[in-house]
Amino acid sequence: MGKVKEQRTVSGPRPITEIAASIGLMEDDLECYGRYKAKVRIDAIKRFERRANASLILVSSMTPTPAGEGKTTVAIGLAQSLARLGKSTIVTLREPSLGPVFGIKGGATGGGLSCVLPMDDINLHFTNDFPAVESAHNLLSALVDNSIFHGNPLNIDPRKITWRRVMDINDRSLRDIVIGLGGSTNGVPRETGFDIVPSSEIMAILCLSRSYAELKDKIRKTLVGFTYDDKPVITGDLKIEGAVTALLKHALLPNLVQTTEGVPAIIHGGPFANIAQGTNSVIGTDLALRLADYVVTEAGFGFELGAEKYFDIVAPYGDLNPRIVVLVATVRALKYHAGVSREALNDPNPRLAVLGMANLRKHYENIDKFNVPCIIALNRFASDTDEEIAAVIKASEYEGMNIAPADIFHLGGEGGLSLAEKMMHLIAKATGTYRTLYHWDQPVEDKIFTVASKIYGAVSIDYQPLAKRNLDLIKKFGFDKLPICIAKTQQSLSDNPALLGLPRDFIVTVREIKIASGAGFLIPITGEILRMPGLSQAPAAYHIDIDDEGNITGITTPGDA
Repeated sequence: MGKVKEQRTVSGPRPITEIAASIGLMEDDLECYGRYKAKVRIDAIKRFERRANASLILVSSMTPTPAGEGKTTVAIGLAQSLARLGKSTIVTLREPSLGPVFGIKGGATGGGLSCVLPMDDINLHFTNDFPAVESAHNLLSALVDNSIFHGNPLNIDPRKITWRRVMDINDRSLRDIVIGLGGSTNGVPRETGFDIVPSSEIMAILCLSRSYAELKDKIRKTLVGFTYDDKPVITGDLKIEGAVTALLKHALLPNLVQTTEGVPAIIHGGPFANIAQGTNSVIGTDLALRLADYVVTEAGFGFELGAEKYFDIVAPYGDLNPRIVVLVATVRALKYHAGVSREALNDPNPRLAVLGMANLRKHYENIDKFNVPCIIALNRFASDTDEEIAAVIKASEYEGMNIAPADIFHLGGEGGLSLAEKMMHLIAKATGTYRTLYHWDQPVEDKIFTVASKIYGAVSIDYQPLAKRNLDLIKKFGFDKLPICIAKTQQSLSDNPALLGLPRDFIVTVREIKIASGAGFLIPITGEILRMPGLSQAPAAYHIDIDDEGNITGITTPGDA
């Protein structure tokens, strides 16, 4: 093992100006939000060139389970491990959505000794990027309806408006609603609904833009509906792209914070991977590649969702070149995919942990299709036994898979040193660049089947009547050359959440295909996936509280087991 830096002892987070100085940013480069958060100004980003030998590390995972796999924790801990090895490192992550924070998941800032700080701020309103996206999206909604109310000069058919409203709280009652009731002064009655902010096309556009000009141009090209004679209507037809972009002035700027060990962290943007591209902003990753030699980033949910979209959409648009994939797995997830109930996951069972490796193996094989190396990070939980860890490592190595254990939750960067060193060795041996799974100019049906068959394992696609009509419009108006961003359950490789492990001989059902012309991709919606989640019977909100001093409890606390 190489020389390891002594762990920095910190009684609390360091001032953000010190974190910025450690990567070459001056105080004038920042717009500070208190002592521990800052945005990095556009001019500061332009001052640096991308480092020629910077390594972009993509963290993904096997198919996630209700118990959680700790992918964000591993990404943070791995960055801390690299820093301990003396490497210039930045971790780039998505901002948490209030939906999961108050819903089933709780906080999304890592765990134990591998967190990003200040956790409560990041988990809640942070630097107000999500409210800005919500306002920009809903301003566009209001202006579409306002145009119809005032004479409808664009001849928009209210029945064919594709632009819904958004909010960042799980609320199933708003999925399908009727607006414009109460008489003619309240607008034109029509059916619509709300999606969650991470599924907003404005969020996708924000995370794929690197300048105000690019952001405004993408918003200008955004499809909002069709006329009575079936011609597309875009934001530019309403001449409001400037107003919508103005609301995103500060939201475009990447956010700088730190990890529990003082490693710089850029947390910016928050599209979900099951309904959008599932990773942080390209401007945030681009900034990190200008300031550090190693950049650890994360793609949401399993590899077949966020990471596939990273290679086929995000990397081409952002001119990014991932050098390696770190595939997070846990003993608990392996046992779950072998049929063990959630209640019995803490019971030791090395045999079933190995039996559940079919799902992990499929993801590992998928990564090779993108021409990048992979290493499995076996993320240790407190309930895991040495026998279980050893059995999974032995079975993985026997099959020729690269793997390293990681006890990052309990040990911070120290717990990922072996993983970091093995990963760096693989990066040093790697040659060439990644490849996409398909060409954008292929027919839409071919692109969908390529992903569904090669990555999910499907045997065919069933297009529902609405999806077939969508395909006709897509081809008619020239949207067929866009890449695809499939919306699918994260709970299975298939579009059926009940099919665990390695499903075989299944059919993927495409209900409809949304045109995200501003973001620059098509969204085939499969199975029963919803763009507005609901709350469970016992959501995380029941456990969140605040005291008289303003201390918030119940979201995430460092050191929790």
